[in-house]
Amino acid sequence: MSVNQHTAAELVHNIFDLQRALRGITAAGMKYSDLGPAHTGVLFFIGEGEPLRASALAARLGIGPSALSRQLADLEHYGFVVRSPDPLDGRACQLSLSAEGQAYLAETYERRAETLRNILSEWTEDEAEAASSSVQHLTAAFRSASQQPGGGRTDALRTPRTTHSTGNDGRHTPDPSSKITKEER
Repeated sequence: MSVNQHTAAELVHNIFDLQRALRGITAAGMKYSDLGPAHTGVLFFIGEGEPLRASALAARLGIGPSALSRQLADLEHYGFVVRSPDPLDGRACQLSLSAEGQAYLAETYERRAETLRNILSEWTEDEAEAASSSVQHLTAAFRSASQQPGGGRTDALRTPRTTHSTGNDGRHTPDPSSKITKEER
């Protein structure tokens, strides 16, 4: 294994910390929009490429069809998403962004980039490029793992685990006096 346990645990902590910070920044930026973060996330996925079926979109988002259906209804109400017949199966439809949806998405990207640019005003271009490269590398690893059978779970995750205690900084350290078996989880 190329990454030791402590480094992996530290990375998990940092990823979740980054996620919380991003949610705070995103929520502050939502004051410019009638859409919530979930709706905007759906638009981002639809806007990534070719038209796609709702079932494929729900799978990519990791949500159920009924939750996606409500979000799509809202996005269609705003005129951001259009449905068109699937050329391979006339019973199904494909989703794509309307011109209004593309404009909204472009404005959202621009606003978020400007917000990040202001936050990183003390960074150098090299630091920002290095951070971007690391995030891309990490994202690619996560996507690769999620496409493996079992969602990227390894045998280590299926075997008994040692519990961890949490220190004042929120990081976990092994507690050797306690073992959790698969049945206890």
